[in-house]
Amino acid sequence: MKKYITDFKIVDKQTFGSQYFTLTLQHPEVLPEIAPGQFVEVMVEGCREVMLRRPISIHDVDSKNNTLTLLIQIVGKGTRQLNTLKKGDSLNLVYPLGSGVFSLEGKEVLLVGGGAGTAPLLHLAKSLKAKGITPTIILGGRTAALVPVQEPFKAYGNLYIATDDGSQGEKGMVTQHSMFSKPYDHIYTCGPTPMMKAVARHALQEGIECEVSLENMMACGLGACLCCVVDTDGGHQCVCKEGPVFNAKKLTQWLAQ
Repeated sequence: MKKYITDFKIVDKQTFGSQYFTLTLQHPEVLPEIAPGQFVEVMVEGCREVMLRRPISIHDVDSKNNTLTLLIQIVGKGTRQLNTLKKGDSLNLVYPLGSGVFSLEGKEVLLVGGGAGTAPLLHLAKSLKAKGITPTIILGGRTAALVPVQEPFKAYGNLYIATDDGSQGEKGMVTQHSMFSKPYDHIYTCGPTPMMKAVARHALQEGIECEVSLENMMACGLGACLCCVVDTDGGHQCVCKEGPVFNAKKLTQWLAQ
């Protein structure tokens, strides 16, 4: 798939508590096709300590308005600098990146996200709904404040929340939610590594197709620097190039680590 480097204009910014914000970016022309699970590499300007671009999952796409939305968690100097941006500013992206994307398959489908891992699941839920598939969606976090975006998911599926402290939804991890053990034929997941491994192990044990969106450290986003390599049953593969989405059946070595 062809890659582009383009300046986008920020047309909307929303904050969610103290740790998360979204940037809605408008393309100057017609957006190319962007598959659920793909990501961008964002240039961070105005901070000398940040030399490399930052990989960010594509949260939502609006082809009618030529916009895409990024959900960003503030975790370091780069994301703190991005949080200083405001409506009307420009942001340079390399996109769309990643060849391993969500398959949009299944009839009884479950989406499981944790924290910033909810980011690629909105575009996924929207795309599934467009195919006539209404997914069950479980989003989780340690507290309600760490389940950043919720309301938009309700338009595309049946949303449930799990929080470790019980501040919203059912108390406990996403894998302990009452909806998690229902019969599904396909599970898609993104979030903290321990959560994704627990979801993938459950799926493999139950014979459920499962796709995992990995979030390894990335520098180039194109497979050149090899810093995002993951052990797969087919050998070492770059998360940014061969992924970021992998079938859990191909990740037994990763699951064993």
